[in-house]
Amino acid sequence: MGRVIETHQFTSFLVGLDDSTAPYKLRESLGPDVDIGVEFHGASQPSTSLLIMKALEPYQPFFYEEPVQCKNVDAMAELAAKTHIPVATGERIFTKWGFREILEKKAAKILQPDVCYAGGITELRLIAGMAESYYVPLAPHNPQGPCSLAASCQIAAAIPNFLIQEQGTRSHDNMLKTPFKAENGFLTVPTAPGLGIEFDEAKFMSLVGEPAPYKRTYDLDDGSVVDW
Repeated sequence: MGRVIETHQFTSFLVGLDDSTAPYKLRESLGPDVDIGVEFHGASQPSTSLLIMKALEPYQPFFYEEPVQCKNVDAMAELAAKTHIPVATGERIFTKWGFREILEKKAAKILQPDVCYAGGITELRLIAGMAESYYVPLAPHNPQGPCSLAASCQIAAAIPNFLIQEQGTRSHDNMLKTPFKAENGFLTVPTAPGLGIEFDEAKFMSLVGEPAPYKRTYDLDDGSVVDW
């Protein structure tokens, strides 16, 4: 993990609970200066999530992401009230109308709208303004590619309550004529026309016909259907 920090200059990580020991192993390995978010993905029952949340509190996670499905806002608000660690949600919530109830019921202290799903750049700017009045920051969701990242960067540069920008691996950078620049854990916002990026079309064409793996829809342990 230290090599990942040095190579990609990340200062924060989001870890899942496939390995329940991962959060505190990372904390012990990386020390107190790296932020570690914990991804529940709404995959456990509230009572189970609460047990895990309490067990992880001594390791001071950055936030708990979706400790329960966001569709039951009251259940999420109840969990949020029982921990001092911020609860984050938003990747499955759409437009400002979906986020209003989250804010009104204090179900989350960090919002994670996705520019691809929540209504685009303009709508995320409105969501950010609404969240600002509740003193709630934005950490835009983005496991997608460079287009989504570029759009999210433009939003980040235009709002006062931006917290942190999620991104997946940098594996898509080779599709850009000019890759994103990172220094000391910060991305430089592209300033070229449009979203500030330009694709290398020849590299895209080289991938035509290449199969893309699908995410599994079942649990490896018992074969039950899951929503990852």
